[in-house]
Amino acid sequence: MFKQHLINLHKKAVQFNFDNMVDMLDVQPGAKLLDLGCDRGDITLKLGSKIQTKKLYGVEVVPERIKEAEKNGVKVKNFDLNNEFDYKSNQFDVVFTNQVIEHLADTDNFLGEIYRILKPGGYAIISTENASAWENIFASIMGWQIFSFTNFSVKRCGVGNPLAINKDIVPPLKSWNHMKIFNFYGLKEILSLYNFEVEKVSGAGYFPLPAEIGNIDKIHAHFMTFKVRKPIV
Repeated sequence: MFKQHLINLHKKAVQFNFDNMVDMLDVQPGAKLLDLGCDRGDITLKLGSKIQTKKLYGVEVVPERIKEAEKNGVKVKNFDLNNEFDYKSNQFDVVFTNQVIEHLADTDNFLGEIYRILKPGGYAIISTENASAWENIFASIMGWQIFSFTNFSVKRCGVGNPLAINKDIVPPLKSWNHMKIFNFYGLKEILSLYNFEVEKVSGAGYFPLPAEIGNIDKIHAHFMTFKVRKPIV
């Protein structure tokens, strides 16, 4: 019963976090949008609808998902986001990446490449889980693996935390495992190190309380989302 309650709260937090990200998008007809980790492309279509553009690009590594995204009209490439991106510099108006940065070993490459491929004045929306969330702090005090970092093994998910909602699920791909989890100010500072200007921050999820409270106390929300802009030199 309690675990199902946690699952329901998590679903609401995921939806509220997505709503926050959509609210950050600027209406910019004809803008070039790149979705890093575009999956089936259904989310990419929603983003394009808000921006009012059909210039949709994506990066995905799962072959089946690539085919589906292409059917949805997304121009997809398959490459490792830990390496140099297969795009020219100053190419995109918007880069969107939701729950991807925590799966990558090379954060420096990822952020540096996003900066490189953005046009001057373009912006990125970067969302990830937050090690500073109250439930993660509680788990750490208990000696448990924090909720946001229980997926780190190919054997199964939910390692080291008896309340992990994905406990005992075998990850279908190694790339689904988390490599690192950022604290709020850690992510904010490394974004500034790559010369991004932080324009807006949102939060979602505040377990066991309603997801919306995370947008009030953003530092301790489960999900944190940063809208950052590449300055015009």
